Amino acid sequence: MRKSLLFFIALCSFFTANLFAAKNLYLSYTKIPTNIYKNQKFEIKIEAMITTSKFTNINTKFLNYSNIEVLNPNSSWKKISEDKYENRYYFKVKSTNFTLPLFEVNLFNSNELIDQSILESLQIKHSNIGKIDDRYSNIVAENIILKAFKTKQYNNDNALTIIDLDAINSNLSDFKLKNVEEQGLSSIKEWENIENIVYYFVTPIFQKNLIFTYFNTSTNSFKEIKVPLILQNELVSTQTDLNPNDSTFEKYKKIAAIIVFVIFLLIYIWKRWRIVLILTIISLVVAVLYNLPNKKGVIKTNSYIYILPTKNSTIFFKTEKDERVEALEKRENFVKILGVDSDFIGWVKEDSFEEN
Repeated sequence: MRKSLLFFIALCSFFTANLFAAKNLYLSYTKIPTNIYKNQKFEIKIEAMITTSKFTNINTKFLNYSNIEVLNPNSSWKKISEDKYENRYYFKVKSTNFTLPLFEVNLFNSNELIDQSILESLQIKHSNIGKIDDRYSNIVAENIILKAFKTKQYNNDNALTIIDLDAINSNLSDFKLKNVEEQGLSSIKEWENIENIVYYFVTPIFQKNLIFTYFNTSTNSFKEIKVPLILQNELVSTQTDLNPNDSTFEKYKKIAAIIVFVIFLLIYIWKRWRIVLILTIISLVVAVLYNLPNKKGVIKTNSYIYILPTKNSTIFFKTEKDERVEALEKRENFVKILGVDSDFIGWVKEDSFEEN
């Protein structure tokens, strides 16, 4: 009897201690859409208020969701003030019958769980896109920007066009033109809520423009994008430069890398945490690598300049002399180069490029 009484008292003490234990972690939504569409990429922003400094990492789990894809499940939490942290998660709806996840956030000090909170999922209205026409490109986005375009004669009957698109909160990887037989994705890049693609398509040589539409979620209406199909003899013009260094994606990446380094540096100066010093060094290395100037080199006489990094790609021209170039990026056995003395851009086989 005495042992049972002592056990009961200990059990009550345990539950009482946990019941009145100080809460260290509070969660809230700071951004969530009110309406979404199938295949749309959208953002949910979560804020965590943490009332203790004795923790080493924050972990997020996604529970009880269906017909929806978490695009960045390993996104890191960022400190925005003394006791507030923020994370942005991106999702893509696969079906009209979907369920948003519960967000389980765990606070750890080394391997010890010191607190846990669950943010209940909210109901979001789902709408169907009512108007579908032959110009619809399957894209749902807050905005699309046609950054660059280039059209070149492909054969006697057709022209080949390359376009460079930036989009915000979009499913740009699903981009497809209707009634165009030959088309494809050349490259795709992503940085948080911005996507960039370089896309090519073939049209009749007499066609003067191509218009496609996308559904704009900011205005809840269809928007047109018009691509002029102007044949050019030069490889590239000032207005249609497809230099990846000029893309919004690359600029955001470089600036963000520097900002992350500065934030970690300031936190280390303030707190003197060893783990923050390691993160500071890593972010410095990343920032330096992202902002290093491109390699310079020479392409040999009689080198072929290709429109795409494939062996079956259209050849724009053959060099008549050695050309000084800047290497923009590398893909398999091809290097994308930008002329230094002459105004051109394209792909060459790796063995045609000699680094200075």
